[in-house]
Amino acid sequence: MITMTKAIAFVDYENIWTSLLERGYELTPEQLVQYLQTYAQKNTLDLQAIYLYANFDREEFWRTQTTFEKTNVFTRHVFSKNNYASTGLRRNAADLELMLEAQEILLTRTATFDLFLLITGDGDFLSLLRKIRAWGKDVQVIGVGGSVHHSLQPYCEEDDLLEWVFHENPEAEYQPQTDLERGVQIIGSLQIRLPYVASTKARAALAELLGRSIPQVKELIRYLLKENMLSEKEHLDSNLKIGKTKIYLLNQKHKKVREALGPMLDEVSQRQLKLISEE
Repeated sequence: MITMTKAIAFVDYENIWTSLLERGYELTPEQLVQYLQTYAQKNTLDLQAIYLYANFDREEFWRTQTTFEKTNVFTRHVFSKNNYASTGLRRNAADLELMLEAQEILLTRTATFDLFLLITGDGDFLSLLRKIRAWGKDVQVIGVGGSVHHSLQPYCEEDDLLEWVFHENPEAEYQPQTDLERGVQIIGSLQIRLPYVASTKARAALAELLGRSIPQVKELIRYLLKENMLSEKEHLDSNLKIGKTKIYLLNQKHKKVREALGPMLDEVSQRQLKLISEE
């Protein structure tokens, strides 16, 4: 009979998400859960709980909290920085919350878990890892290759999130140029129909009408911004709780934008001029 090791995982989501994004990959909640399930199966683990920490007020993480909770991940929303106004700042808030909860579980449910998994690359967790080891528990760090602090290296094995995403994620081969013309047309039609094109609205429309995933859509938008075909700016709107939002504007001077818009060009130009004049 195979003996399963009872394990619990703590995920420093912003750390690994940012590390992967810097290498051109955008980790989705589904991918992370799939990775942890695959890891547990490969290593004969009974992964009894996953705790995940992030500032879900970040625009990039909107709606991800619900997605995680639907897959039985215990999420912890930790306010760190107000991205829209300098009204507050709590540095390393997620790290502190993770460390406190991990230590509480270690002390109050000592016999429940044999292995503590920490998904991060942040060297600030070294003291936590040492404490877990001191209590006679095994500990394993999983991070993104090239982004794991040297102090955590002794706790890492061969597993690397970057390598897994590269081999398992078919979207890594996505070429945004294939959706360039249609993407510009979709944004143009939104600019005609709406007072302004909020970034979240644009992503949702592009995903639906192009039949692409949100990570692929974000890659397309990054490409448009890089090629100066699209610009983003902050737009004031008193109807919003935070009073402002990020919007997209097409660069009508760009040859490819003009060609893609075709007969829509004049109407898009008028709507953008009106939007700019109202500010």
